Amino acid sequence: MSSILAFDLGASSGRALLGRLEGGKIEVEELHRFSNDPVQVGDRLHWDILRIYHEIKQGLLKAKHQGIELKSMAIDSWAVDFGFIGKNGELVGNPYHYRDRHTDGAMESLFAQIPPSVIFARTGIQFLPFNTIYQLYALKEANSPWLKEGNRLLMIPDLLRYFLTGEMHNEFSNATTTQLYNPLTRSWDSELLRLLELPKSWFGDVLKPGSQAGVVQASVCEELGIPSIPVYAVAEHDTASAVAAVPATEKSFAYLSCGTWSLMGTEVDKPVIHELAQKMNFTNEGGVADTFRLLKNIMGLWILQECRREWERAGKSYSFPELVQMASDAKPLTTFIDPDDSIFLPTGDMPSRITQYCEQTGQQAPSTVGEFVRCILESLALKYRHVFELTERLSGQSFNGLHMVGGGIQNTLLCQWTANALGKPVWAGPSEGSAIGNLIVQWIAQGEFSDIWEARKAIRNSFPITVYEPMNGEEWNAAYVRFRALTGLTEAE
Repeated sequence: MSSILAFDLGASSGRALLGRLEGGKIEVEELHRFSNDPVQVGDRLHWDILRIYHEIKQGLLKAKHQGIELKSMAIDSWAVDFGFIGKNGELVGNPYHYRDRHTDGAMESLFAQIPPSVIFARTGIQFLPFNTIYQLYALKEANSPWLKEGNRLLMIPDLLRYFLTGEMHNEFSNATTTQLYNPLTRSWDSELLRLLELPKSWFGDVLKPGSQAGVVQASVCEELGIPSIPVYAVAEHDTASAVAAVPATEKSFAYLSCGTWSLMGTEVDKPVIHELAQKMNFTNEGGVADTFRLLKNIMGLWILQECRREWERAGKSYSFPELVQMASDAKPLTTFIDPDDSIFLPTGDMPSRITQYCEQTGQQAPSTVGEFVRCILESLALKYRHVFELTERLSGQSFNGLHMVGGGIQNTLLCQWTANALGKPVWAGPSEGSAIGNLIVQWIAQGEFSDIWEARKAIRNSFPITVYEPMNGEEWNAAYVRFRALTGLTEAE
């Protein structure tokens, strides 16, 4: 039975998952897992890109040592970040982490030169301060030597794929997240590049998900003692892969990819680019099978992860199940935050920032670990309802419930509270959505599935789906009214 390999890289960890097909069912085995820790050097926060590449090679070695013959492999990761390749073919500088502060003020400064309406009309992408366009603008303003030495810009999966294959390609789903790609012309936006004075030569051909993008090159094969393996460009933005793995039965569906970030939206055939979409700050990112993901970024479990790190620094270590239990025991629907407030974006002392937010909004701040966790999870569930309603309004659709995928669905409280907040059922699963999406795009390219819908049917038949029915509707509806009032959220936000 042939196997394929998916490297799924998240903001805190990476893993290599082995995929097999037998009797129309998908079997997944975790072959290798590793932490993905950013590195602070002076004032800059970097990705440890060479360590990530090393771990990819360890995954390939583990397959070899288990006698597994790989038919193909592919990589997906987070979006917006990139590296430059110089004229000599070598990496120029260690890529910055999207939470690095070098982009502070860059978005607002660029808007003074190019109106937001122009950028959105040409890209359809949500305004986030760490988008690739603002990272490049910040580098220009800082007169970074990277811009003088760089010859090609490669997103993180493109860069790692280049290390493996020696071939440089950009991929569609990740290219769209840069806010430099025009989804209407299906090409890099030449006018934005002109206005920003960025060389077109930096931006290469854009491959569709499912395209073969080379083979593992001879030098890597010799180093690892492995045969050459075809390398595919899948939906390389991990959210695009996660959406590909949503086990939907109908074309009209709402999804939430839940992890460090939460991304909620629906799948559409054409980008939705108009004034209301810009006002709501929605995005149109590339998907599989020539679709687009009309969605909105939500801060996600990052806030809880940072709180946990802060408590660990204070000598108090809690497992996530312990945190969930403490949240369950705390008083319900008491304190709320807007997870997307800019105060929660950088790394640092998150409990103090929650306290600060509560003081600014006239609320009693949490005082126990359980109260902090409950505040975060309930606020996320209520923010999900807000974005769910915006998605229905913007897409002109009405959804019967919400598909949740990703590692965050292991938090059963969050799933139940999301159903409570929505007043609609939540269908949770699979948890390894991004990796499974990576695998199925490889199989579609190889003819194992005829299309994405046949692959989604196989996912439904292969992985358990947990259904959460809504409860305590009156309490949650009243809480939603209070949440909207405290956070100042309107129908256009």
